[in-house]
Amino acid sequence: MGVLMAALGGAVGASARYGLGLLPVKTVFPMMTFLINLAGAVLIGFVAGVAASREEINPDLVTFVKVGVCGGFTTFSTFSLELFNLLENDHPVTGILYAAASVCTCVIGVWAGRRLAGGLI
Repeated sequence: MGVLMAALGGAVGASARYGLGLLPVKTVFPMMTFLINLAGAVLIGFVAGVAASREEINPDLVTFVKVGVCGGFTTFSTFSLELFNLLENDHPVTGILYAAASVCTCVIGVWAGRRLAGGLI
């Protein structure tokens, strides 16, 4: 059942990421991937926080959201390609800022999601 839940959630997450990626945001800084990864970090932190504190949460639902939706929605491979392209196309400062901002804000996003979950319990 876990594999099915991860696959279904992945379809939801990947579809949402693709849809958001169609928004006409044109900047050198890969803003949509940055925001998608941040939103996914907050969501996974929230779900992990709720799941850790409530035994009655269905583990299949947790798998659906954490592995499926968040895994399909966020993307390290796109982040890596965009960073590589920035560096290769003579935008080293933007690339370094993108990498640092992505890692730092996503870790903070997980923390914020956990804090939000804690406030609901």
